[in-house]
Formats: sequence, structure tokens, C-alpha cells
Amino acid sequence: MLPGARNLITDVAGLRVGNASDVKIKTGCTVLLGDKPFTAGVHIMGGAPGTREAALLEPDKLVQEVDALVLSGGSAFGLDAASGVVDSLRKQGRGFDVGGQKVPIVPAAILFDLLNGGDKNWSANPYSSLGHAAFEAADTDFELGTVGAGTGATTQTLKGGLGSASLVLESGVTVGALVAVNALGSATVGNRPQFWAGPFEMNNEFGGFGVVQNFDPSIEPRPEAKLGESTTIAIIATDALLTQAQATRMATAAHDGMARAIVPSHTPLDGDLVFAAATGEKPLSDPVFDALRLGHAAAVCLARAIARAVYSATPAPGDTLPCWSAISSPR
Repeated sequence: MLPGARNLITDVAGLRVGNASDVKIKTGCTVLLGDKPFTAGVHIMGGAPGTREAALLEPDKLVQEVDALVLSGGSAFGLDAASGVVDSLRKQGRGFDVGGQKVPIVPAAILFDLLNGGDKNWSANPYSSLGHAAFEAADTDFELGTVGAGTGATTQTLKGGLGSASLVLESGVTVGALVAVNALGSATVGNRPQFWAGPFEMNNEFGGFGVVQNFDPSIEPRPEAKLGESTTIAIIATDALLTQAQATRMATAAHDGMARAIVPSHTPLDGDLVFAAATGEKPLSDPVFDALRLGHAAAVCLARAIARAVYSATPAPGDTLPCWSAISSPR
């Protein structure tokens, strides 16, 4: 397996990503948009999730495909970002046909970034407008770090951010990850620049600092976050032809990558969630073992994307935490 040409989720053909940020509020949203509807699933392992339209992604539900997926800051307010995307899609005549009416299907997940130093005294919910702006910005190339849903994200010790990574399997199938890292846990080992995801790094994509060999596993986490103030939300995408059940299984496997890259993860105080998206361009030659390889690639991609998010974060006025660059040093 090797990274795709961009090392972004948009190495999966037919997908685009758009970001919109409000630097005053220190928040934003990110949309994954398909050129056409795609199969989607979801798996939630955190204890404090915030979602919109997640239930319809269960394999027994009527709607099997969606038009877009949204990741947003803003806690419950941020769920309105999906409304801006829905409105934009409807103007294009896209959506699930119900008696001639088009209803765009846009599941969304949110993270809590209301205590990150930004000005949250808005007079009207800004997230619908941010969703529309992210939709308009959708492209195959996009920035990482302090942008989109990662604009105001934090971890236990450092700023979080938006990350992405990809892999091309020997079969030619592509897998990509997109993640907004806003974790109760830490992506780095103690106060060192090494990432927990270090064993999975490719081409020095997050600094090439290697792996910590002498970490003490007996150290207990001592999180300072309060209930519901954290969440890492992600999307795993592939060009493989998957059923909704298979897509959900891929999302489930991807959570292994989150656990490899954030310590601790999947806590009762996080809303950790992974969406899956499958564009269906490449049938699986072996539904059992190819699905196994997809799950492994999804976990590797997500671990790398999480580290890239924190690695790419940039400082901004009013930050409550430093960026990774503040603890790194030349090798």
C-alpha cells in the first residue's frame, strides 16, 4: 500500500472536500461532496456524540445513498451546517426523489469547540452560512490543520485540526480518511513531538520524528476536559463497491486507527464517530478478504490523518493551547 497522489481523501475519484472557517468565532465546517450519490455508513464509539441523520445510515433503512457528509464545529449549533449544504444541493436539483420533490440527504456530526477562546456571542446561528460556503469551496485539493471543522479544535495538550491521508491497495482500490481532531486525549506522547501514530507514518508526512521507545504504560490519563467538550469525527472513503453493511463494517474497523493515534480515545466524554463513504466504482474480487484489507487500510489512513491534523495546526490570536510546532525541534 502506498499513499495516493494527493495523500488526501480526494484521491478517491468523484469526491471533493470544501472548508469554511470563521476565525473570529474560532470554528468552521467541512463538507465531503460526491459528484453523484454514494453509499454511506456510520459507527459511533464515543460516549457523547452529536449527529444529524445518522439513524438513516443503518443498513435496514430505506435510503441507501447520501449526497454529502458534513463535519462541523459548534456543538449542537453546528448541526445547522448541514442545512446550508442541503439548500445548496437542492438548488442544483440533487436529492432523494419523493413524488417529484428532491430531498438532499446530508448526515452530519459535530464537535465541541465553544470554549476555545473564540467570540461565541453571535446574534444568529452562523453554521448554515458556513455550510453553504464550504459547499461552494469544494475541490479535490484542500488545506489541512486550522481550517474547516478543525479551525477551533483542540486536544488534551495541543491544538487539533483537520487531517487527511490516503492509500492505494495492491488491487487498485483507493481508501482515504478525513478527520477533525478535537480529542480529550493526546495525539503526541507526553510533551514530546513524537506522535502515537508514528509506526504508521509514510514519507515523513508528520515530521518523521519516529516512535517513542520508552513510554511508561502505567501512567494514568488525567484529563481536564469537562463532560461533552471533546470529540474526534471522521470520514473513511473508498472507490470500492460496497453495500451499506460493508461500509459500516469499514467504519467500524477504522476506529482502530483512532485508538492508535489518540490516547486515550473512545472515552465517555468524547463523541468519537466515523462515517464511511463508498463511490462504488470498483467491485471487490473477494468480498471477504478484500473487505478485510479495506478495514486495515481505513485504520492506517485514519491514524495518519489524525497525526497530520495536529502536525498541520497553525497558531491564531486568542488560542488556549499551543500548536505542535511549539514543541517540535530539528532532529
